[in-house]
Amino acid sequence: MTHILVAGGGIGGLAAALAQARAGHRATVLEGRPEFSEIGAGIQLAPNAFHALGILGVRERVAERADFIDELRFLDGTSGQRVAAMELTGAYRTRFGGPYAVVHRGDLHRALLDGCREAGVELLAGHRVAGYRQTGDRVTALTSARERFSADVLLGADGLRSAVRAQLVGDGGPRISGHTIYRSVIPMAEVPEELRSKAVTLWAGPGWHFVHYPIGGGAFLNLAATRDDGAREEITGAAASRSRVLGEFPGLCEEARRLLELGRDWRIWVLCDRDPVDGWVDGRVALLGDAAHPMLQYAAQGACMALEDAVVLGGLLGARASVDAPRWLVEYNTLRRGRTARTTLTARELGDQLYHAAGDEVPVRNAILAGLSPAGLRDAVAWLHGSTSFTETREPALALAEAA
Repeated sequence: MTHILVAGGGIGGLAAALAQARAGHRATVLEGRPEFSEIGAGIQLAPNAFHALGILGVRERVAERADFIDELRFLDGTSGQRVAAMELTGAYRTRFGGPYAVVHRGDLHRALLDGCREAGVELLAGHRVAGYRQTGDRVTALTSARERFSADVLLGADGLRSAVRAQLVGDGGPRISGHTIYRSVIPMAEVPEELRSKAVTLWAGPGWHFVHYPIGGGAFLNLAATRDDGAREEITGAAASRSRVLGEFPGLCEEARRLLELGRDWRIWVLCDRDPVDGWVDGRVALLGDAAHPMLQYAAQGACMALEDAVVLGGLLGARASVDAPRWLVEYNTLRRGRTARTTLTARELGDQLYHAAGDEVPVRNAILAGLSPAGLRDAVAWLHGSTSFTETREPALALAEAA
């Protein structure tokens, strides 16, 4: 039995461990924090994520805690004009093989954690991986407390500031985008009836945008307002005053401002990502999720890509003997780097050119989006949301594994 170590117990790390356990391996997760938990608020899951969750055996658990969305709405944040909307039921579900939903990050994390426990994954909190060493057919994870954990494979799922990546890629700190996001979650009971919907709604303005959607079975409304303010220092979860948030979004139309004014206990993050790189593998060590390809939230695919990574790794490594692991890790890297790089760069473009358009760009953007038919909107996201886009990476992996 091959032993797989996973550095990091977030969504990507737990998904990777679960995929390996379901493939017949022994899996151990080393989490740096004192307990396995997930911070943050709402997260969007497209059909490609649900396809991966099905393979991992936790789709129904996530579905029980998710809010299924009927529509993605794009509105002009200054005029209030409804520019475009993509229906997410009927034809969308038929084409892409699954639903579109939003879920609290903690609920998704809990479903994966429960799945890992039931699959026999060894979960060790309080062990922060600081680096690794390789000798022959073994790799050893070295923790910040100078502990050593040896196995056949090490998967670095330790996030944006990954210590495994620092050793493997050595590309320094993450890229600071210059965009600041303000997040709040409020009880839905405080939201006027006429402002409630089963939609992800995006209000786009010059150098900013505001997104909101229901979470927690409709019990809460998730608010996320982003400003292109040129921020150059990393901020993670710091408190922000209500007056500061309201002052950052001048010109916001009345309906959107009514919702923004409901927010409280605001928290700030300065958004970061990294430039795509070709290589995520060093012998028996590989990266996944944010450690491999951190991306801005504008495509709503960060967690989705991590789930895909996990399942592709599960399909490739399968029940292979440990001696084959380096070969399959290289194949995983080859299969995943193009798709994740495209998603990373698309997310940047959405933020800079679509959501934050200003001046003469605004009527051009609105006209282009308004001119797309329902089928045209589905065509635009087909490469990203569809289950076929996911199987384009998964099926070759399985075929290669079966031929070995």
